[in-house]
Amino acid sequence: MNLLKLRQQFEENKHIYESAKLVFRGVEGFDVYNPSIPFEWNGKRYMYGRVERRQEWARSWVRLFEQSGPDEWTVVPNTMIYQLEDPYISVIDKQLVLGGTHVRYNLGRLETFYGYFYKGRDLHDLFYFTTGPDYMKDIRLVELQGGKIGVFSRPRSEEVRKEFGSESLVGFTVIDSLGDLSREVIENAPYIRGLFGKDEWGGCNQAYLLESGKIGVIGHICYAQGDRSTYMNMAFVLDPQTNQFSDLKIIGTRLCYPDGPAKKAHLTDCAFTAGIEMRPDGKVNLYSGIGDTEAARIVIDYPFEKEGAIVTF
Repeated sequence: MNLLKLRQQFEENKHIYESAKLVFRGVEGFDVYNPSIPFEWNGKRYMYGRVERRQEWARSWVRLFEQSGPDEWTVVPNTMIYQLEDPYISVIDKQLVLGGTHVRYNLGRLETFYGYFYKGRDLHDLFYFTTGPDYMKDIRLVELQGGKIGVFSRPRSEEVRKEFGSESLVGFTVIDSLGDLSREVIENAPYIRGLFGKDEWGGCNQAYLLESGKIGVIGHICYAQGDRSTYMNMAFVLDPQTNQFSDLKIIGTRLCYPDGPAKKAHLTDCAFTAGIEMRPDGKVNLYSGIGDTEAARIVIDYPFEKEGAIVTF
């Protein structure tokens, strides 16, 4: 279905049970946006957030925040500050894996960007261990049965547009261990075909192993109208045996979240997905960056009901 029609259908039938902005303490004068999902570590709840001044662009840091109240997060002092954008986390073999986008400049001009990956069991002492391909954001990992690891890529280039019509693709492959995660493996991940239409783009933001053996993907799906870019929250299910997807749907748009400013005019309709977490009532919290200035949460129905619960190790 055309993405504009899919959005219209979603807006007419959506069920948003709660909507709230996140408040970040201890970083006054900076915006915090495009966060990781919340996670528990040694009995405390944390979240990584992208920290940046409103008037600056591609000059951000990733910092660790601890939950200090309902929808309130306070920066953890004396922890590592990462020169990254848009953090994301996975738990692989009981280790925390932190990823994010590193932007490289040359002579004051943006030269390239790529994913950095850190791992460890001590949040204060994570080890940098590998780098993703040039010009690729949104690389995500998910632990599978038997200790294997699913790897999602997101190639985006003029060559992709010419061959497939869309601005980006999503790839998927499986590796045996974190020691096998390399830029070559990520670059060569087979494509999941048919996710995006002409001039659309998107990517995986968080992935979850489901009881059915399939993978639930929470991501972003995007299109442009004139000089405005629209980023929406979406979900789909991937069969890791066949690389075929099903049940692609929009699960959130900027209109679902509280009003707020945008960093630039073309980002007023931007909800950049973080991921979901289960709630005791069976619904989920869906976290997202909004307008490249803030972060927020909405409550929605669990999007993978047909495939069973999320598997935890």
